[in-house]
Amino acid sequence: MTNRKMFFTMLWGAVFRRRSRAMMAVIASLVGAATLFCLASVCVAVPQQMNEEMRAYGANLIVTPASATGKSQGIDTATVRNVTALVTVGHSAKSAAYRYESVRVNSAPYTIAGIDVKAVRALNRHWNVTGDWPSAGNVVVGRDVADALGVKVGSRVTIGYRAADASASASSSASAKSDSDESTETAESSAQGMQSTQTTQGEQTTQATENGRVSSDIMDNNGTEFRIAGIVDTGGNEDSIIYATTADVSKLAGHERGADVVEYSVNAMGDELNAIVNRINKNPNTAVKAQTVTKITSSDTRIIAMLQTLFWIVSLVVLVLTLVGVGTTISSIVSQRRNEIGLRKALGADSRAIGVEFYVESGIYGLIGGLLGTAIGYVLARVLCSTVFGRTLGLNWLLCVGSLLLSVAIAVIASIPPVRRATRIDPAIVLREE
Repeated sequence: MTNRKMFFTMLWGAVFRRRSRAMMAVIASLVGAATLFCLASVCVAVPQQMNEEMRAYGANLIVTPASATGKSQGIDTATVRNVTALVTVGHSAKSAAYRYESVRVNSAPYTIAGIDVKAVRALNRHWNVTGDWPSAGNVVVGRDVADALGVKVGSRVTIGYRAADASASASSSASAKSDSDESTETAESSAQGMQSTQTTQGEQTTQATENGRVSSDIMDNNGTEFRIAGIVDTGGNEDSIIYATTADVSKLAGHERGADVVEYSVNAMGDELNAIVNRINKNPNTAVKAQTVTKITSSDTRIIAMLQTLFWIVSLVVLVLTLVGVGTTISSIVSQRRNEIGLRKALGADSRAIGVEFYVESGIYGLIGGLLGTAIGYVLARVLCSTVFGRTLGLNWLLCVGSLLLSVAIAVIASIPPVRRATRIDPAIVLREE
């Protein structure tokens, strides 16, 4: 019998003659591999899954005109297409454009936003709209506006457009926008600056008098009648805005122009999202300013960082427990085979051959446990993703190979101390005990 055949024969006997011990080593490796593979799969999938889920809560990137001229004329359709092309390089994205105008309802100043209903509805799935969305001749008002006007779904309001109000508020809002930073919460934050300016201006204008009486222009309630199709309630800045179709706003203002703000919900985060912002801002042909919505992006980053930290802590604990479990089992096997090791050394077997046999035996336990553990870990990760996110989890073959190699490596590393003790056994002492 050749040395190689003898080696495999003894290895086969060592594994299958001590099935209970071998089973304990396999189970230790299995538990470790299953836990680590499940955690790793979730840790890899969760950032992408969470990013997709967070996109339902609005935009994470907004674009506004960069120059004063651009702020008065808005972002034209061609520029929007160019910016969208820059945003969607390697990423999917949803977008919606908003045109803001200053209007009066019952002599009080408000902001109306002209929107593409389909785009805004797809982008802001978290909006709670009671009733219908805007359509021709129908508007949606924010909850704060509805409460202030005392209206409900089905009511009719007269919305008046004043060119003087619009030009003054546009100039003021332009400077307000230029002073804003990346802490903008939503695209409507820009509109809020416009509206606050309009409110202040309205308060000042109402002081204007003619012969001791309030100016008739200020009290003029003429305008276009609209039906309130719905009321939007988000708890944010949207509640103080009136929403109408872009066509209705253009008709009300008497002219067409570009959007004041374009919102994007991009399937990117962190450095990737910042790279998109830099790409837009450095492009000389767009004449727009891009910035991230910090409230959304910081939430993404913070939650993902917490999950990754938890993953590393649990992984470290599992690694230590697996090392202890496999190491204890191999130590028990070495103690049981102490007499056999002494006899083999007395017959001429060298310590290296004995050590290799134990290392290979430990590697086999790790491989079997890794195979079973990886399969179980994948099932657990798939169930977890399906339950929490309602999505299926694909099999990551690279992660599978890494799990198997890690299981074998842990089993071999855990066996080093007991194998070292086995190779140092003095055959004379063992045989004398016999």
